[in-house]
Amino acid sequence: MGKCDQFHSLLNDFYTLTLADGCYAQFGSDTVVYYDVFFRRIPDNGGFAIMAGLEQLVNYINNISYSEDELDFLKNSGISEKFVEYLRNFKFTGDIWAVPEGTPIFPGEPVVTLKGSPAELQLIETAVLQFINHQSLIATKANRIVRAAAGHGVIGAGARRSHGEDGARLGARAAYIGGCNGTSYAGSAMEFGIPPFDSMNHSWVQLFDNELDAFCAYAKRFPEKCVLLVDTYDTLRSGIPNAIEAFNRELVPNGYRPYAIRIDSGDLAYISRKARKMLDEAGFPDCEIIATNSLDEYIIRDMIMQGAKVDTYEVGERLITSASSPLFDGVYKLAAVEKDGNIVPKINISENVTKITTPGFKKVYRLFDRDTGKAIADLITLADEVIDENEPYELFDPDYTWKSKKISNFVASPLLKKIFDKGEVCYKCPSLPEIRDYCEAQMYTLWEEVLRFENPHKYYVDLSRKLWNEKQSIIEQMRSK
Repeated sequence: MGKCDQFHSLLNDFYTLTLADGCYAQFGSDTVVYYDVFFRRIPDNGGFAIMAGLEQLVNYINNISYSEDELDFLKNSGISEKFVEYLRNFKFTGDIWAVPEGTPIFPGEPVVTLKGSPAELQLIETAVLQFINHQSLIATKANRIVRAAAGHGVIGAGARRSHGEDGARLGARAAYIGGCNGTSYAGSAMEFGIPPFDSMNHSWVQLFDNELDAFCAYAKRFPEKCVLLVDTYDTLRSGIPNAIEAFNRELVPNGYRPYAIRIDSGDLAYISRKARKMLDEAGFPDCEIIATNSLDEYIIRDMIMQGAKVDTYEVGERLITSASSPLFDGVYKLAAVEKDGNIVPKINISENVTKITTPGFKKVYRLFDRDTGKAIADLITLADEVIDENEPYELFDPDYTWKSKKISNFVASPLLKKIFDKGEVCYKCPSLPEIRDYCEAQMYTLWEEVLRFENPHKYYVDLSRKLWNEKQSIIEQMRSK
């Protein structure tokens, strides 16, 4: 895990601090409540999202520590002295369950469930949403871009246009989970062990009297992984011919082979085809072609359809900001209160029906076809329900209940894993390469119809009959008051 000092302890909307203060005064530390984190819409109208950000969330919660300056600020800002003293020795004491990073996730289902005192769960609300929302957004976008690249390499870039240092640092981590091969951001490469990518820029070329001298100097200085940027002046007339000449002068005589050329402007599909032919004829079929310049999944897909000869796509601002869909709308909602050992479900009823929450302490299962290994649907149940895999199970649409399907020969896999147990971490976060490999493997559990970019098939997230009945009963009770 990363170092705790990378995080400010006051990762809070201020109202969460005042509400935590109020909850501590009203309920103390003995009352137990349950919260769910879920999201409502898939970015880019896709078929699924990718869970990410859990390791940073675990690290933050496990290491919250308030400095005297922070405590003085809170006291001077109206937080009670009693609650400030509570924070002085704060340690999370609750339980947390979460979906592992790299897992495909869908709207409406809990991806994090938290159990604890009202005060401590109010206190960590902003941080929970910040880590999960941001990294899940970027991992989802990266996964779309990687799938569009259809087996070609994808490098995550765009740090200079990211939304701040954390946007670049954690965005690169999330992009790697989503399937990127490496990052151009040195800080993330060092911290997370992501393979770094580098090449020259236009200013290097402009510093020299001519392009060939620039290429020769670069190839001489970096012979082992020489990547030349060929579009500073004229890609086909001078850039590629000069790159070939530099390779022949500085690399080949010294036993090296060129790594790649990079094209950053123009009709990338057309130029890459011409470049491939020129490199092959010059005896460099092993020299890769890297394309950059405001790429996204749609441009990459079109380039491949047009016969582009690109080996690696370096994707910048449209990935690191998820420019086409820059919001992951994860929310944090009270689901239940424990009274006298009984769990009392709580619901939020809204005029907007999409904002009506699902009450209670719950589990989430992913149901897989035993023969194909493909995911059939996700099923949300009450925490005390057990799914018998040996018996047929009837799924039904929670909105259109007349739509039902009986399944058999399935595996019911729980999605939520125990992360904290009574305040102690009980989950070993996988390594980043392990998460990336797991995410890639999970794509094979989804049907092609769910993977489509346009009008993907709706993957069903259903409620158990027991949970659905309880939800409807509570809604009727609330309406009758």
